[in-house]
Order: sequence, then structure tokens, then C-alpha cells
Amino acid sequence: MNKQDVIALFAHLEHGDGANFFAHVADDVDWIVEGTHPLAGHYHSKKDFVAGTFQKLAKVLPDGVQLTVQNVLIDGAWAVVELRSMATAHSGLRFDNRYCWLCRFADAKIVEVRAYLDSWLVGELFRQNPIDDEAPA
Repeated sequence: MNKQDVIALFAHLEHGDGANFFAHVADDVDWIVEGTHPLAGHYHSKKDFVAGTFQKLAKVLPDGVQLTVQNVLIDGAWAVVELRSMATAHSGLRFDNRYCWLCRFADAKIVEVRAYLDSWLVGELFRQNPIDDEAPA
């Protein structure tokens, strides 16, 4: 994957088209969300990652995460993607977070990710907007 390919892939997230983005993520992706907050964890599949993060966020962010790409660096099979969210929670809390995703590609699919973000802000988001994890998204 070159820089233009990665930017085009992440443009799907910028335009709210998660389905096209996740079509390029391996079903057995190894995805770690670093930190100590309700989204943190080591996910061993695309299904578990989406359920543990995007579906939870959809419950508290009425207009979604609203991600935009800030920067992309490529080194071999790895891409470092800096992202920003500009969202508002049900409570009115501004969820303006910054992310750094280290993504490893194989056969044009993301197979491994380590994601870093503002743990405190994610914790505050869910403190102000509690969810029932068993409720449907």
C-alpha cells in the first residue's frame, strides 16, 4: 500500500462509509486499542473490534465519530495514520479526540493495528453518557 492508497482507504471513514473501510480489514485482524478506558482492549477479530468500539461510540455520539485524517506515514507494510474526531455526545460533551493508528497491511488488507488515543476523554465520554453494554446499537 502506498500513501495515496491509505488516504483513499481512510477517506471511507471520513465520509461515514465504515462498510467500505472495514471491507479492507481482515476478519481475523489483531487490533489493540491502548489505554485504560471503556474502548481499550485486545480484539482478535474485526467483528469484536467493531462491537467493542464503533458500536459503543454510536450509542453516545448521535452523529458518529466524524474522523478526519491528519497525516499518513508509510514504512514498508506499515502505515501510521493520525486521525482526529470532531463529535458531540448526547450530553453535549465535545468529543474532539486525536488518534494514532499503526496499521500493518498484507494483501491490501489491514491485518494488525495498535491504536492510541486520549484515554481520559474516552472515559469522560462514557461517564457523562453511560450505556448498557447489552442494549442493541
